[in-house]
Amino acid sequence: MATFEIFRDTRGEYRWRLRAPNGRIIADSAEGYTTRQACEDGVNLVKRYGPGANIVPV
Repeated sequence: MATFEIFRDTRGEYRWRLRAPNGRIIADSAEGYTTRQACEDGVNLVKRYGPGANIVPV
């Protein structure tokens, strides 16, 4: 099962990363968050909207 990890970066901001079952990072937050709660909210948005997201050519 994939897992989300929440950690603090070198600037003290909270970030998340998504690890595949094999341990590889497959996604991460593009921004730092000032609070853990804001970071968790970001994770929850990915969990809510990610499964139904469309793939579009760029």
